[in-house]
Amino acid sequence: MSNKSEHIVIVGAGAAGLMAARELARVGKRVTILEARDRCGGRIHPLPASAFGYPADGGAEFVHGEAPVTRGLLSEAGLSLQAIEGTQWSFDGTKLSREGRDNPHEAELHAALRDLKDDLTVAEFLHRHFAGDQYARMRHTIERMVEGYDAAEPERASTLALRAEWMDGGHHSQGRVVGGYGALIAFLAAECCRHGVVIHLNCAAVAIEEGTTVAVRCAGGEAFTCDKVILTVPLPLLREIALPQAAREKAAAAADIGFGNVIKILLRFTRPWWRDRAADLADLTFLLSDETIPVWWTQNPSELPVLTGWFGGPRTAALAGLNRRGLIDAGIDSLAAIFGLSRDDLVRELVAAEAANWARDPFARGAYSWATPQTRTAQEILARADGPVLFSGEALYRGRDMGTVEAALASGLKTAGLILQG
Repeated sequence: MSNKSEHIVIVGAGAAGLMAARELARVGKRVTILEARDRCGGRIHPLPASAFGYPADGGAEFVHGEAPVTRGLLSEAGLSLQAIEGTQWSFDGTKLSREGRDNPHEAELHAALRDLKDDLTVAEFLHRHFAGDQYARMRHTIERMVEGYDAAEPERASTLALRAEWMDGGHHSQGRVVGGYGALIAFLAAECCRHGVVIHLNCAAVAIEEGTTVAVRCAGGEAFTCDKVILTVPLPLLREIALPQAAREKAAAAADIGFGNVIKILLRFTRPWWRDRAADLADLTFLLSDETIPVWWTQNPSELPVLTGWFGGPRTAALAGLNRRGLIDAGIDSLAAIFGLSRDDLVRELVAAEAANWARDPFARGAYSWATPQTRTAQEILARADGPVLFSGEALYRGRDMGTVEAALASGLKTAGLILQG
């Protein structure tokens, strides 16, 4: 076991950083967290309940699948999950219809996936096995899912990493934290403080220096000496922190891990007007289209009059020049096209709006990671606890939950365990 007197500095107060800090501090370690933002949470970003009528999530929102670490924390915190309910619809450019899950080539797809031994990129997999015109619709659906849901590039994304998701047709359970993910972050931050963790906000780490001790330097000139550092920042930020040579060589492996972007738009209206467009839309949950902002969802089963827009993946670069107001306008225009309304009609119903292009967030530079065929090796390199600088976060989770809050929490837990095991 490692020495209890060790001082550990954690860079980043997101889910991974807070989880690692709590685990280390609860057994007596001295822990300091340095957070560049003026709040904890990172890519979990709670929005004011006064604006949207509930604690909305401007960043991560859903709990995917079994998520055992997340569910355990929710139980500790006295929080609960609400299952996602409702019907998925689509808009084909002319009409709205219930989204069918029928895929006439599903058996062929599953057989090709089961037989796949050596990893291929998604683009190569589709080209090799489903290049014919008869598969055009399936290719489009898969590429749309990879880009929009996984925020990934089909030309780089790993087919093996996505195989389980495709095999179950995306049927794994989803839920939301009642009170929003912000409530979970608030619990973790309070737990950290209760165990003596010191959290410094507005303290962006710019350099880690290694000598007889380790020093972490922040943009404002502050320096914190310690025995070990855990870096939990999003992958793009690793390039912006000066690292000792050994850590810099390890960090270079991050180039083999994908990192995607998301644009998220929240619109609160005076009433759930979409229910007036068709009786069946009262049960609307997800809505897919090829509009500028292609994916929308309701808060079903809640009747809150809020629609959330989502645009993920490499195509978000086309909207890089839009500011918050421009993104909101793009969302309104997309909804107007989908529902056959004028934008003036929608604007009259609008009560509150928020939009974020996560690629433009200086402390994120995107939304979450995804796997390439080379990612497993890169994760093994980054996860080694063979020096005073350790890496942790959602990008290092090896499994289907990579890129999720569950992945961040599990990675933070594992990194803390490595330190405690010496």
